[in-house]
Amino acid sequence: MDWNRFGELTQLPGVPGAEGEVREYLQREIGKSTDEKVQDRLGSLFGVQRGESESPRVMVAGHMDEVGFMVTRITDQGFIKFQTLGGWWGQVMLAQRVEVITEDRKRIPGVIGSMPPHLLNDERRKKPVEVTEMFIDVGADHREEVEKWGIQPGDAIVPVCPVVEMEGGNRLMTKAVDNRFGCALSLELLEDLKDHAHPNTVYAGATVQEEVGLRGAVTAAQRVNPDVFFAVDVGPAGDTPGVKDGFGEVGKGVVIRLVDRSMVPLSGMRRFLVETAEEEGIPYQFFVSQGGTDAGAVHKTGTGVPSAAVGICARYIHSHAAVVDREDIVQAKRFLTAVVRRLDEKQLSRIRGE
Repeated sequence: MDWNRFGELTQLPGVPGAEGEVREYLQREIGKSTDEKVQDRLGSLFGVQRGESESPRVMVAGHMDEVGFMVTRITDQGFIKFQTLGGWWGQVMLAQRVEVITEDRKRIPGVIGSMPPHLLNDERRKKPVEVTEMFIDVGADHREEVEKWGIQPGDAIVPVCPVVEMEGGNRLMTKAVDNRFGCALSLELLEDLKDHAHPNTVYAGATVQEEVGLRGAVTAAQRVNPDVFFAVDVGPAGDTPGVKDGFGEVGKGVVIRLVDRSMVPLSGMRRFLVETAEEEGIPYQFFVSQGGTDAGAVHKTGTGVPSAAVGICARYIHSHAAVVDREDIVQAKRFLTAVVRRLDEKQLSRIRGE
């Protein structure tokens, strides 16, 4: 696993609709494994590795975008009002650092403003702050100063959290694990398949605008026209205090989703994934989620595409800082490569129940 590349990917800014820097990075990295690329008009991008057969056409996707914000208004006093992009809970946002990304890609630091307890009465202390009441302070005195710096409505705003190796070396903390993890694994897959036989044609890369409704997955699937699809994504961990059963645990291996609000995988697909993990000696765990992945969109395209979501668990996703386990990522890479190398026409027929 290329940990430097994983870290670089997490630090790129890429909110829904503004994934350009991530896409450019993927363009360069994909080019190290294959000269053949496919891109749709919204910006989803895939590298192609042709194996021993044209079919099945296997599509594997992370998603480029991360949860973030968008500038909606600049006040006369120079504060920035904003809109969330993706699912946020207001209680994780106050006093957190952000960067505003201007049109010329300048990164302007800021902080989501918060009120110190000294200024709060008893009623305000008990009441959560609504996102509509929040603002970002970029250190300006007035609107004209903010505009001079190049900030304007529509600009992207991203969380700030550098890559941190936690004590013991097994865990990493960073922003945008969801889902630069999937982007990184798609690149690793293209590299792994470059020098190994596989009985199919693989399209591996990343979609756009997943966090705002699985939008890029729809156009990407129409462009690729896959026979089978795998969303490589991160799910919320359930191993912290106060979380109910049904979620996976960090450090316990690959996550296989049984069901989420966007899709129920075919029973043949579930059997195939479990058989692969067990025969390869890869630790795995089942996962039930109220969220969704790109598989929820792709499986409904065309005449139907057998799909699944695989990946890892992370603590504190959809916030500024997430925590993941290195070994989970290594095992997810092994699992993804094994799944793809086993997927021939006969296996696809089994998955379909034919």
